[in-house]
Amino acid sequence: MRFKLLILVITPLLTHAAPGYFEPWGKDADLKVAVPPHTENPKHSLAVRVADQIIWFHQNVLSPVDGPRSHFRPSSSSYMMQSMHKHGFVMGFLMGCDRLMRENSDEWVYRKIETEGKIFKYDPIR
Repeated sequence: MRFKLLILVITPLLTHAAPGYFEPWGKDADLKVAVPPHTENPKHSLAVRVADQIIWFHQNVLSPVDGPRSHFRPSSSSYMMQSMHKHGFVMGFLMGCDRLMRENSDEWVYRKIETEGKIFKYDPIR
């Protein structure tokens, strides 16, 4: 009788016991990196959107006919577009014009990178 009573008392304790081992690093779900919510492209001014269309025309219509001539990477047209998106139309336009004035074959004081067997001046947007 005592044995049956002991089994009745111990059985629920054994079936509802907490696990004895925990992973020290937690669950895999805890390791998942939080992804920021998708952000829309910022709205650019009318001047930036018009300049984007002009630069697109230059890159996709004129450049393939005339051939690439830029000594820089990114190219001067890409640099101007990126700077206008980052700094606004006026500052981006001035940065792009400054870049165009430095577009020459003079001695290079810039970092150099090799792309497709050619050496280019490397001056990314800041």
